[in-house]
Amino acid sequence: MILMVNSVKKILISIQNNTIIFSYKTNNSSISPDLINTNIISNNELIFSDIYIKENSKILSSFIKELSIQYNVHKVVISKMELAPLTLNLLKKATLITDLEIKEDESLTYEICELLINMHTIKNITCYTLQPFMIELLDKNGITCSSRCEILYLSNFMEKNNLLRYSNIYYKTNIRITFPLSLEDLKDLEDFLKINKYLKVIHVNRLINNELENLVNILIKHNRSNLKIVIHENITDEKIAEYLKNKNKTYKKKYKIYLSLEYSKEYLDKNIFKQAITNTLKVCGLIVCSLVILVVTYIGVSNYVALKQVNAIKDDLAEVIEVTDPTEIIEQKNEENLEKAEEEETPIEEIKMITNNELASLLTVNEDVVGKLVVNNTNVDYPVVQASDNDYYLTHNINKEKNANGWIYLDFRNDAMNLDKNNIIYGHNMYYSGVMFGTLYKTYNSNWYTNPENQIITYDTLYEDMKFQIFSIYKVPETNDYLKVFFDGDEDFLEFIDMITKRSIYDFNVPIDADDKIISLSTCSNNGTKRLVIHAVLIDE
Repeated sequence: MILMVNSVKKILISIQNNTIIFSYKTNNSSISPDLINTNIISNNELIFSDIYIKENSKILSSFIKELSIQYNVHKVVISKMELAPLTLNLLKKATLITDLEIKEDESLTYEICELLINMHTIKNITCYTLQPFMIELLDKNGITCSSRCEILYLSNFMEKNNLLRYSNIYYKTNIRITFPLSLEDLKDLEDFLKINKYLKVIHVNRLINNELENLVNILIKHNRSNLKIVIHENITDEKIAEYLKNKNKTYKKKYKIYLSLEYSKEYLDKNIFKQAITNTLKVCGLIVCSLVILVVTYIGVSNYVALKQVNAIKDDLAEVIEVTDPTEIIEQKNEENLEKAEEEETPIEEIKMITNNELASLLTVNEDVVGKLVVNNTNVDYPVVQASDNDYYLTHNINKEKNANGWIYLDFRNDAMNLDKNNIIYGHNMYYSGVMFGTLYKTYNSNWYTNPENQIITYDTLYEDMKFQIFSIYKVPETNDYLKVFFDGDEDFLEFIDMITKRSIYDFNVPIDADDKIISLSTCSNNGTKRLVIHAVLIDE
């Protein structure tokens, strides 16, 4: 037996009215000196040290089982949340106990939630409050939840990322974090990382050195790598920039965690853009006269070569589709999805399966293939790819070969399986060769955009075939205000829709609701000083 001293926590176990109660023993004076070498006080009231319980859990588990049978115990009451893991470990063999009540006014932890699911005996739980996704998870495992608090509390982290359902947490690829993180945010972030399997990008609102380092340490603790942390702040201080550069070098080398900065539109307008234009004009002024003939010749040859290269790639892709039987690929990919669903006990209907044979065949060429885009009466008819950033496919084609034409690609922040509110697709405006988005200039002609046939854009993914109705076409000076993926609720989304609709050169008279989802095509225009943008809303056929 373990000798009890003041530093050892004493746990009181008592039985009352078919209920077994676990609590801390606070009145040490009631313990007889004759009992310092034992943990048992009486038949109806027992005291054990926490150390003794941990070292003799198997013995005590059998003992608790016998007590539950002897006293016909069906319910367990735990006074403190921190007692729950230790207590539930003792109840594994007590199959008669089906009800659990936690008295402390604290939110149920994910750790306890997992323990309850693995026990397979507890069918009813009463606690102060718990996260909505835990209610869903427990309910799927046949456990009924009762909360004494009518309002279920969500931390800022859970609310901002809309993490109300277990499946949302499991499949989330992008999250937003607001520094500084509260204790509730940190706890929920840890729970998120225990569940999630697909996280790629973390957006943080600003740089706070210790908060950033703490975040990275949490990611390392949960063995996360190949992640990008995007910091949304206009950093001008050289010391801070140097700090960020050094941290990025360290994290990238050791943990494959990448840091990047994303400046605001206002900052870019006032600083970087103007400086870039000024420098470009100075350089161009010195070389334009001597290179004009060479450039014209080079452009002509390059455009011809570009057209031949892209057509050759498209012919090769068509041949791959023709000769490839995608059945095995689809079965393999779908089986992986089903295994993940079964492992996490996620409903099958929430897991999308690959159904597009053509796109599945192209996965043998490039695993980054996520869809296919067709814009009527233009040359835009390409598979769509997606990388871990928005830079790679500016300079690489679908075969991952370095090429100035790049390829048509989906914004790295978007979810390739489940549409976001705004799904952004980019491509170079290769005007003279007509490849990539080089023929989107046609959409700015009235005889094109007034033709109903042209107002429908086709965007198919591996998982579904979709049609989108154009509701806005415009050119705008270089900006990123239309490249918004995350929205703070319906009002924020509708304000965004109102802004981009008012810019349109033509009133398409297409209503957009808060529940709608859109695609946005973006390319350069006017020699790079403007952007040609097309927005279309998903329609039900």
